[in-house]
Formats: sequence, C-alpha cells, structure tokens
Amino acid sequence: MYIEQLYTNCLAEAAYYIESNGEAGIVDPLRETRPYLDLADERGTKIKYVFETHFHADFVSGHIDLAKASGAQIIYGPTARAEYEITVAEDEQEFSLGNIRIKVLHTPGHTMESSCFLVIDETGKEHAIFTGDTLFIGDVGRPDLAVRSEVNVEEMAAKLYYSLHNKVLSLPDDVIVYPGHGAGSQCGKNLSEETVSTVGQQRQFNYTLQEDTEEGFVKAVITGLVAPPQYFPKNVQINKSGYRNIQEVLTVANRPLSAEEFSFEAAKGALIIDSRAAQVYCAGHIPGSIGIGLDGFFAIWVGTLVEDLNTPILLLTEPNKEEDTTLRLARVGYEHVLGYLEGGWESWRQSCLEIKRITSQCPADFRKQDFDDTVVLDVRTSGEYDSEHWEGSINQPLAELPFRLAEMDKSMNYYLYCQSGYRSVIAASLLIKAGFRNVVNVKMGYDAI
Repeated sequence: MYIEQLYTNCLAEAAYYIESNGEAGIVDPLRETRPYLDLADERGTKIKYVFETHFHADFVSGHIDLAKASGAQIIYGPTARAEYEITVAEDEQEFSLGNIRIKVLHTPGHTMESSCFLVIDETGKEHAIFTGDTLFIGDVGRPDLAVRSEVNVEEMAAKLYYSLHNKVLSLPDDVIVYPGHGAGSQCGKNLSEETVSTVGQQRQFNYTLQEDTEEGFVKAVITGLVAPPQYFPKNVQINKSGYRNIQEVLTVANRPLSAEEFSFEAAKGALIIDSRAAQVYCAGHIPGSIGIGLDGFFAIWVGTLVEDLNTPILLLTEPNKEEDTTLRLARVGYEHVLGYLEGGWESWRQSCLEIKRITSQCPADFRKQDFDDTVVLDVRTSGEYDSEHWEGSINQPLAELPFRLAEMDKSMNYYLYCQSGYRSVIAASLLIKAGFRNVVNVKMGYDAI
C-alpha cells in the first residue's frame, strides 16, 4: 500500500493518491487532472476510483475530468445527488482497491452528504482515514455552509458532533488522519499548519473534541463563525452540475494581447487582475486593475472579492505565469479569461499608456505619522484585530471591503495595513479602482509596525 498527499498551498487543499497492487484511488482532486494521471503512469497503476468527501464549496473539483480521462468511478457518500454519473455509496459500504479496502463512513454535519473514507490495510487493520472537511487538524468543518430552510446551523453542528463521536472517534488512536485542508482554508476557523495527524492526537488536542456534550460542542463550533466567501455556494453548484474541460479553459485563455488590444478589452468592461507581487504592483500598475499577488492565497481572494463568476478577465502576470494564473482562477470557478498582456508590465510601460502607483510607507514613518484628517484601516479579520491592533485604527476586513465602499468618504486620507503587507495592497487597489485618491499602503504590515 502507498499513500501520497498532494498539498496545494495557495488553496490550503489536500488531495490524496492511494495505491495497492496496481490499482489507485484519488481523494478530492483539484481541477487539473495531469498530476494524478502522471503519478499513476509513473507508478504503473490504473486509477479505479475518485472518492469525493462532499460537494466542495471552496474549489471546483477535478473529479469529472479525471474520471473521463482514466475510466474511474466517482464515489460520493449517502444522499449525494449530481447531474452526471456517480456512485452513491451506502454507509459502511466497502470498495476493494488492490489488496486493501476503502470503507465509506457517512459523517453529515459539514454538509449532509459529507463522508470519510477509511483505509483497511492488507491485514484487515484500520490504517488511515480521509476526513475531508469533517475533521481537520485542530478543528472541524464549519456547519453553516449547507444550511437550508429545513435545517439550521445548530442542527448541522449537532449532526457533526454525532458523526465525529460515533464514527471517527470510535477508531483506534493510531489511525492516521488525512484532512481536506490546512491553515488558510475558510472551511474552518482554527486549522493547524500541520496536515497529518492521528485520531488519538486529535482526541487529545483538537479544541472541539474537548467538549463532552453536544451543547458544548455546538457552542464551540458556531461561536466566532464569519460569513463564508460569496463564491462558496457557486462552487458547490458547479461541483453538482459539472463544468467545461480544464484543457479547453486553458486553451481559450491562452491569448496574448498587445497593450492596445488589452486596453480596448478593458474599456469594454473586462476586469484586469494583476497577479504580480504586492510591492511590484505598488510601484506601477494599469489604471482600474486590482492587484492580487500569485504568491499568496490568490484564488481564495479572487473568489472572495469578484462577485460574478462570469466576469470577463484580463491578466497581467509575471513572465511565464499566464497559464498558472488561469488555472488558479479555474480552480475556483472563474473561467472567462479573455487573454493576457503579451510582454507583461514592460509592454505596458513602453506603450506610453497611463500608469498608476500606490504610495507605500515604511512602518517606522507610519509610527511617526500625524493622523489628523486620516483614517487608518486595519484590513485583517476581526479576530486578528481583536487580538492586537494600532490604536485608533478602524477594522475593515478585506473580505467585506468591496461591499462597504459606498459608505466611505473619498475625501479622507486612508492608511491601510494588514499583517504582512499582502492584503493591504489588494485593499488599496480596490479603493483606487473605486476612485479614492489619497491611499497609502503600510509596507510589511502589522508584523513590522
């Protein structure tokens, strides 16, 4: 038996490759199929199953394309309903994979169809469990994403309590826990940087599992939940209904545009996304663009801030990063990339078209600043702000900023900071795009302040 975690940092997402005696299963694959197909080819195996722990909200899964390319069967847990061919497993149903078995454990609570997949090894021992968004390292899945009129968040959290205690925590302490996400995911609120653990370690250290009663667990899980990103329900629907082949998406987007063509498309209403690093963007950018660096949680922030999945998008990237940027957008459902600026920033600079800049201030100068007629915006989350912040600052979380711009006074001076300088540049680009003229970004953020 062989198990490999394929972790994608920019989405904080873990997919898995399971292999036994020439047969392989993939758990929760990302949109692109090539890594899984290549791994199977390298190891001389055939992909037999694609196991989906639930209908994902934070990314578009690659299960459909992967099944078509490999001939694999798509497995969901009980109650799942999709608009394409799937196998809906029964609770505790087992699937043979080479010399091992994969047992389905229905664990509703994060969503109704949420299921974990338990690996039973060649000797019959319970070896590992793929928990999806049911159990993370240090946390559990949020119970508010699948709330419907007939079930509320408290009821979903209660279902999660019984799923964990009756299914997962009944396993031996040495069973390895492979979760669906790590720190940075918005599918939970206290995820660890660690991406592998054991049932025993989680039983001992996971804060939610210290609650012995249903009432205590429910309170711990739902307290402090913030609204999920607006793209979450849209990705769920895509995962239920299907999508375009990823290679088609990449091919259509692979369209180099001159500066003049790029400017023409922008004038027609296309959104310019600049994925260069934050301080590079500050030094010079195209008017009307938003700067979301590829070196951070790029896809998550696009999904959080760009409301319409059908928005036509133009890309300005670092050299040779065009396809990577398009792929990351497609992972969260943004498939309408019209093309990219050929020659990158240098092409725009040489075209003599307009250039905008964001004033950046070093933390030392910020600390000496006279803040008369100035608003200091802390664009971190409310939890970060409550922990510690610059006295006199106003908390305006980046995730909410696009929907609060109409309430802000454009005549004021704005100084923006986050934790490290990544989110504040995104925020500054949104303000400038909306017509705010006096915007200063504090470099390196609160860490440096």
